[in-house]
Amino acid sequence: MRRERVFRDRSNLLEIYNNEDFIGRFRLPKEAILSLTDELAEVLSPATSRSHSIPAVLQVCTALKFYATGTFLNAVGDTVGLSKASVSRAVYRVSRALSNKLPQFPNHLAELNKANIKRQFAAMYGFPNVIGAIDCTHIVNRKHVLSINVQVVCEANMIFTNVVARWPGSTHDSFIVVHSSVGNRLEAGAVRDGWLLGDSGYPLRRWLLTPFPNPQSAEQMRYNDAHTRARSVVERAIGLLKCRWCCFDVSGGRLLYQPKKVRQIIMACAILHNMAQRNGVALPPDLPYLQHEEPDPHPPPQHERHHQGARIREEVMQHF
Repeated sequence: MRRERVFRDRSNLLEIYNNEDFIGRFRLPKEAILSLTDELAEVLSPATSRSHSIPAVLQVCTALKFYATGTFLNAVGDTVGLSKASVSRAVYRVSRALSNKLPQFPNHLAELNKANIKRQFAAMYGFPNVIGAIDCTHIVNRKHVLSINVQVVCEANMIFTNVVARWPGSTHDSFIVVHSSVGNRLEAGAVRDGWLLGDSGYPLRRWLLTPFPNPQSAEQMRYNDAHTRARSVVERAIGLLKCRWCCFDVSGGRLLYQPKKVRQIIMACAILHNMAQRNGVALPPDLPYLQHEEPDPHPPPQHERHHQGARIREEVMQHF
């Protein structure tokens, strides 16, 4: 005889918790969850008329709970009323659906030409013509054996404008930027008047300004101080990303998935991070804020002198 199927109680999570508790558990307010569900409903809704299918909103909440805690799938399932297998499928479907929304990242760089990005950096940090701050961070998966070196570019308000999550952890930051679409397009002149800010591990270019390696004058020191203040926004953004989505943090656990799935989760969490920032969603008060301090595992390469980049850096130095 066939064993009778047992369906867990799937209570409406939107009705159980108030908005503050909901943000604490899922990191986004209910309105944002419903808006996100509407965007993904066509992909997440089952192509069947059978009963007891998992609603799209529950799949979204399940994935958010996993991203927010990084805990075991069966523990997530106990919270949302799903089996471990159903949680795994929900995380995969939502991650894939969100990662396919990559066009919202301005890979075409049109967004980077907007003057308000430069105005924000100038107003907050006093650094002119900045179109973004760039850095890399490691995301570990498969029981600490493999990692992905993730490159991010962010605005002054800690919103990511570009994310590259396809290079192994052994790849140096400077290699990633010159082989990324952002680096190639900026090198080709996609943005004529503006530059990224990167640390000393990056190569100096006309579109990528780095600090003076050995400042000798007061002007160079003032430039380095202003550069550090402006570039630090990307470190805070990475720290906020890992604090909001604890699946990336050591305290929350590691992503025990193959690299392809990890890349999808990274991109999904970056998009959700942007949603939270645009909606002004603060972190729950009981979460410690993580300052990103992740030194590159390799010594920075010796970059050849880039004359145009050096000239622009000298001109910017006069601003301070």
